[in-house]
Amino acid sequence: MKFWYSARSSAVRVPSLHLSASSSMRRCVSSSARSCSISRAASGVSTRLIGATIFSRSVAAIPLFYTAFRDVGQSRSRLPEAGQYVIMNRDTKRCVSSEELAAMACRSRLFRIGLAALLLGSAVGHAQSLRDWRGLAARMVDEEIASAGVTNERVLRAMRETPRHEFVPANERRLAYFDMALPIGHEQTISPPFVVAYMTQEIDPQPTDRVLEIGTGSGYQAAVLSPLVRDVYTIEIVEPLGKRAARTLKRLGYKNVHVKVGDGYQGWPEHAPFDKIIVTCSPEQVPKPLVDQLRDGGLMIVPVGERYQQNLYLFRKRGDKLESEALKATLFVPMTGQAETRRAVLPDPANPTIANGSFEKTLDDEPAGWHYQRQLTLENNPSEAPDGRRFVSFRNDEPGRAAHALQGLAVDGRKVSKLRLDFSVRGRNIQSGQEQSQWPFIIVTFYDGHRAMIEEARVGPFHGSFDWRADSREFAVPLRAREAIVRIGLLGAVGELSLDNLRLSAAP
Repeated sequence: MKFWYSARSSAVRVPSLHLSASSSMRRCVSSSARSCSISRAASGVSTRLIGATIFSRSVAAIPLFYTAFRDVGQSRSRLPEAGQYVIMNRDTKRCVSSEELAAMACRSRLFRIGLAALLLGSAVGHAQSLRDWRGLAARMVDEEIASAGVTNERVLRAMRETPRHEFVPANERRLAYFDMALPIGHEQTISPPFVVAYMTQEIDPQPTDRVLEIGTGSGYQAAVLSPLVRDVYTIEIVEPLGKRAARTLKRLGYKNVHVKVGDGYQGWPEHAPFDKIIVTCSPEQVPKPLVDQLRDGGLMIVPVGERYQQNLYLFRKRGDKLESEALKATLFVPMTGQAETRRAVLPDPANPTIANGSFEKTLDDEPAGWHYQRQLTLENNPSEAPDGRRFVSFRNDEPGRAAHALQGLAVDGRKVSKLRLDFSVRGRNIQSGQEQSQWPFIIVTFYDGHRAMIEEARVGPFHGSFDWRADSREFAVPLRAREAIVRIGLLGAVGELSLDNLRLSAAP
């Protein structure tokens, strides 16, 4: 499955402590005498990882590792023991460590972390954190899937019983049971569990169904479908991914899943007709061969649209025609092969823009173009809206709970060196969430050509109460940037945040 980004990175949790650090020397020092100053971690802050940024919200035994510190002075270098990790907080420029590593750091004050030790600790951490994968999966389903509206008990059971960590690369397994997309190689991702569960529920899987999946990816979606239907036929155009998924599914005993390497645009006519079809990559139009291979009365779910502006549609076949129901805005990787050659509208990475930044276009009472909406209200009040008739408000009274929306766009760092963001914002009784770091921001996260995170720009935080005000910010675009995600919302804070007239443009 190939939904390529998730906002729910806020679910990563780790018990940790802060050590103050020098951003220039990258060494652990305090404000006095270079001794370690320890305080309880502020969960929810952005932390630098190799190729990703995550956000912690509360406590769990998920080890983190990464930024190495230099040994300065005459102190003897010491390596952390397995299971101890240290990272550099990119926003506060402070070291974030586990309690064990923090205690060790206070004894040694100045230390070097070897990359080999980090990798060893990571491997040990993976085993420790996944020992109770069923418990992690159950918590994920309860907190991130059932609470977000998936109610089909058969689907929820399948999500609890499918070992997602088996379908992601080893270096990503520590994040397997959080509701977030993860890279699986070849510019593809495994979709967030909520998206997998939601799409599965929408096609109403029955024990007698024969289901065609377009876009095998890791094989996770096919594994979730396996106990719910009679047979799953799944096609992957990227040969290494298809072969790897086939091996994984066979090893785990999914005997009713059949994998084929090929162009999903053509479907699998030898096994047609299918009762259900699930497409996990986005074409601009529904491929006709898939329509032909869907049985009369059958259901097909497809993310349809432009590269970064897509809507998830549920189709029911009536005779030779499709009846469509628009479900919600979404963002999947594009369908490649023949579908991509037929694409009429292509993005312009030299002129990045935010679509529907004034929220005037709607889809079933939701702002079009914005996906993964949580606790968002579309306000239709021309007397209050700074621009047009509508604006959006995020309201949250439960500290740490998600309240956000996302949008993807193309931006080429070779052609655009700086961006300007204009916006109107209003706040009412905004306070931090579970931790002091949980405040509302407008965040632009940049990705390279392989969809690995490079860095992010933040506007905010917004706090307290204030009336509508217009504001703007400029920030640099990384040279390697090829795509970006704009994230808006309370991001764990409580209160009310309203936004309107968001505009993004290349700055001189």
